[in-house]
Amino acid sequence: MNVLSRACAVAFAGLLLSSAAWAGPKIVSGPGANPECFKPWSDQTKFFQWPKKEGPYRIALVNGFVGNIWRIQMVKTAKAFSELPGIKENLKEFKVVSTGTDVAAQLGAMEDFINQGYDAIVTIAVAPDGFDRIIRLADKNNVVVVPFDNILDTDKVMMVNEDQKEMGRMSAKFIIDEMGKTSGDILEVRGLPGNSVDRDRHVGFREVMEAAPNKFNITEVVGNWDPGTSQKVTADALAVHNHFDGVFTQGGSDGTVRAMMDAKHPFVPMSGEGENRFRIQIADHWKDGLKGMSYGQSPALVAIAMKAAISALQGNVMPQLISIPIPVATYKTLKAGDNYFPDLKEDFFAPNQFLPCGVTFTAPQIMSQSAKNTQ
Repeated sequence: MNVLSRACAVAFAGLLLSSAAWAGPKIVSGPGANPECFKPWSDQTKFFQWPKKEGPYRIALVNGFVGNIWRIQMVKTAKAFSELPGIKENLKEFKVVSTGTDVAAQLGAMEDFINQGYDAIVTIAVAPDGFDRIIRLADKNNVVVVPFDNILDTDKVMMVNEDQKEMGRMSAKFIIDEMGKTSGDILEVRGLPGNSVDRDRHVGFREVMEAAPNKFNITEVVGNWDPGTSQKVTADALAVHNHFDGVFTQGGSDGTVRAMMDAKHPFVPMSGEGENRFRIQIADHWKDGLKGMSYGQSPALVAIAMKAAISALQGNVMPQLISIPIPVATYKTLKAGDNYFPDLKEDFFAPNQFLPCGVTFTAPQIMSQSAKNTQ
């Protein structure tokens, strides 16, 4: 090998080593850090480890849709979490941006943060796929990307979520048990189209409702997880079908109840989200027939995603998919001041505490924050 060939070989080897050093996380053996908080989804979940970085870190929240109470509360929760002792000193900069429902806009924002040298991005994905290029770019630049809530159909990034299919399954089982029959007319109020959360809850719900020997007639409408929209589409469904024996709503639950009350429809078994107003409605009317279950996709998932990103940047071993327990309350377990808050004027998602993660927000901590994008 001549001198020029040897020099080229050395340079190429150096390029390979440099590329390997910036190729994203390694797949390693578990267990991971803080397993009480960062619980692996299953015994098949793999583990990641990124190269350790010295803090403090620059972290961005790239939200998509922001047109409902849950998303507004999520943004406020992220801001409140960024100011807590134990978190604040790990953040050099924390920025929030909401891009709407356009996938390209969200991908563009994430690319911009990567190119600016941010260390981590937590995100609610607008769609479950289409993020491959951004994942490769993040890995090339050693940026930790953490989708939560609406996650991606991939195992290439660390993600945080509750079991959405199980929410659908438990809702169906609850409604069937409370109705005491395996046939009848059911209203299903779906969430924002195109998201993995909406899809997975729907799939889990139908899996139980359509299993033998059940013979339910299910009317499906789109409520966008928004009380006003849910109220309108429920009212429209009632005008056409007149009567339902049970209701499953993914969000905007209190709007669905208001539509039933406006139509003077008898209260029926219903499973819905963790809105405080929905839980107040259940507490006020369960004796009249609103036998309700309120599961909680907590806006505090953003705090766990941020905590996971910081842990990963510190070089800790992390599960690829982190499982968060589903907070549930029913008409039998509601307790004022504990899992719902009758005196709270502004609408609010009640489940916000994950004790193993040190996430214990109060309503005033969250509601005092601004929902606007921040620098």
